[in-house]
Amino acid sequence: MAAGELACTYASLILHDDGIPITAEKISTLVKSANVSVESYWPSLFAKLLEKRNVEDLILSVGSGGGGGPVAVSAPVAGANATSQAAAPAAEEKKEEPKEESDDDMGFSLFD
Repeated sequence: MAAGELACTYASLILHDDGIPITAEKISTLVKSANVSVESYWPSLFAKLLEKRNVEDLILSVGSGGGGGPVAVSAPVAGANATSQAAAPAAEEKKEEPKEESDDDMGFSLFD
């Protein structure tokens, strides 16, 4: 995230928290008072976005990301990758882990 974008985000949140309408001029004023230089388009971009969207909805939907995009899988190329592919199955061998002692071996159970 660019510094200008972050500064405008914080300025927008400050304005929303104080109940002040979010405009490009007010975002610019807050950013300048914080001694942060931003590109001239950031405040107007944020103001246009937030006049169409509810800030509360944006804040509440931060953790609910969309579904993952499709994953592109390419076929392996024969030749140079042949040796690396042959080494891959050897690395995938599972090592046998020692068994943990169960509760039965101790003579009692959690549900007795």
